[in-house]
Amino acid sequence: MFQDFFNPSSIVVIGASREPQKVGYAIVKNLIEGNFKGKIYPVNPKADEILEIKCFDSIKNVSETPSLAVIVLPAKIVSQTVEECCQKGIKSLVVISAGFKETGKEGEEREKELLKIANKYNSRIIGPNCLGITDTYSNLNASFGPFMPDKGKIAFISQSGAIICAVIDWAKQEKIGFSRVISIGNMADVSEAELIEDCGNDENTKVILLYMEGVKNGKDFIQRVSKITNKKPVLAIKSGLTVSGSKAVSSHTGSLAGSASAYKAAFEKAGVIQVETLSELFDSALLLISQPIIKGNNIAIVTNAGGASVLATDTTEKLGLKMAQLSESTKTILKENLPSSANIHNPVDVIGDADEKRYAIAIENVLKDENVNGLLTILTPQVMTKHYETAEKLIELSKKFNKTVVSSFIGGTVMEKTLSFLQKNNIPNYSFPETAVNSLKSMVMFNNIKNRKTSVKKDFTVDSQRINEILSIAAKSDNKYLTDFQAREIFTLYNIKKPNTYLAKTLEDAIKNSDSIGFPMVAKIVSPDILHKTEAGGVKVNIKNKEDLEKSYNEIIQSIKKYNPKANIEGIEIQEMVKGVQEVIIGAKKDPQFGHLIMFGLGGIFVELLKDVIFKIIPVTQDEAFQMVSGIKEAKLLTGYRNTPEADIEEIVETILKVSHLCENHPEISEIDLNPLIVKEKGRGLVMVDTRIIIG
Repeated sequence: MFQDFFNPSSIVVIGASREPQKVGYAIVKNLIEGNFKGKIYPVNPKADEILEIKCFDSIKNVSETPSLAVIVLPAKIVSQTVEECCQKGIKSLVVISAGFKETGKEGEEREKELLKIANKYNSRIIGPNCLGITDTYSNLNASFGPFMPDKGKIAFISQSGAIICAVIDWAKQEKIGFSRVISIGNMADVSEAELIEDCGNDENTKVILLYMEGVKNGKDFIQRVSKITNKKPVLAIKSGLTVSGSKAVSSHTGSLAGSASAYKAAFEKAGVIQVETLSELFDSALLLISQPIIKGNNIAIVTNAGGASVLATDTTEKLGLKMAQLSESTKTILKENLPSSANIHNPVDVIGDADEKRYAIAIENVLKDENVNGLLTILTPQVMTKHYETAEKLIELSKKFNKTVVSSFIGGTVMEKTLSFLQKNNIPNYSFPETAVNSLKSMVMFNNIKNRKTSVKKDFTVDSQRINEILSIAAKSDNKYLTDFQAREIFTLYNIKKPNTYLAKTLEDAIKNSDSIGFPMVAKIVSPDILHKTEAGGVKVNIKNKEDLEKSYNEIIQSIKKYNPKANIEGIEIQEMVKGVQEVIIGAKKDPQFGHLIMFGLGGIFVELLKDVIFKIIPVTQDEAFQMVSGIKEAKLLTGYRNTPEADIEEIVETILKVSHLCENHPEISEIDLNPLIVKEKGRGLVMVDTRIIIG
């Protein structure tokens, strides 16, 4: 798709310079020093030649139509230059120049003009405001980065040019190579998703790494990247997650669904492995490019250092991996061949004076064990330790068994030669064991993504016309909120059970109809101006008789008038008091980038305090809905914890799918809260107690 960007036959550099401190000089210099095989055409009306290459005064006077144009000019004349390039027939352009939407309104208008011109001629632009692009296999360094990176299997796509420069320099020292390094800048035209897709189809790329500040189009990102992550790992670090993606606090879901939640859910949907640090990004990549993909999450450790193995074991369990249970036959062999003081259970401790032969016995038999998916070998350099010879044995055995093998040979100057030897033979070594385990976690995640089942969303037959009628009423209101009764009617159309309720306009009305509801009961304020009823003193529970009801009714009215004197009180809802196994919340929030997020967690008034919730992007499949229910920290409270009845998890899953369906078919909905949902025992369903729908 982007052949002329990454393997051009010729390049024109418009804004090339004779001055070494200028970007236009650096780009021409990098093209030459990178040994670019095609023609280079510098354009500068004030120069005859640059770096001994003939210079042209205009793109119009270049004899051929170059495959790629790189533009380094003041922002005010970039649009005119892009038009000239397009008229020349150039379809691929990299705009290095800054001064576009990153600078404000005027720059934003320039960028729109740039895109308009590109679309007019069916040309594509990377940038503007970018460092440039590099492809080491086509000897292309069309950037003003410090130098051409070494060849490798990692494609690095970044929205920060400065981070690229630092990473390239660091990677050179660490002997890490790249297939491509791409600075995407403002993404006026070509998106990060398109470039991920193209790198995914590049035979020289094995792993794709992203530094992201935002996505151009969230839905397109998920759609394109999902196709790549089934075959190649994509890892991302997202900056700016501490800033909430929305100012809305009108619902529990709205207050919890910030930028971090949206990106986490989007990455999961697309199969992107999200990491927290640049170090983790490259640590994981080194393992993914060098070792066979792990087939499970059972990890074994062989060590000569007890303390280091304890740290590794702790990290393994914290990250949700499993310490492999060695078979009895493996333990028997280890017992017969290792010193009596050695530990034959996982982690296998060959003790401090172990030589390469003892290590080899442990490594071979552990790798041979069918219960082991991956091996971490830890070594600390005692005086008698033969670390180089041990590395030789580890390399030999890793090739023999074709399982995932990493090492943590902990040391520096003493083991410099050994560490280099491990790296040359595709055994990634990590300075500390916790880092090694963290990288194994990323590989396990990729294996799970690669082998994830195809799950389909569920369809529901509902009265869409009636739903549209109800939503249109709210759309015409000032605050865009549906009343409880309106929202409950919509969910009732999805066969979600509601409690027996009555809207009382007066105290006499409430007492008169209380017998039809039955005691004990709940009383709640009904007002479009009161969103958080409990906070406003608008809820009374466990009302046992008519005298109690009268008292509760009056207290609610008084509380609301004090809380918001201008509140429009439509009445007091009296409602049967529903009992069940557990209270949960199911909600939805429309994200500006990715569309609706569905939320699930334990419900009630403490949901925002506990924040034990999980988000997914719609449409949610049945498998994803089950993952949501089982994925919260306190999921055990739904499964019969300490002799409590098991909750109706299947009905929770069904309700999540119904909310997903509602949001997908009615994008005008901005927020939903079903909180609490009272979940009954397995097979007995659930009941919606409080509901909220907001149009936006």
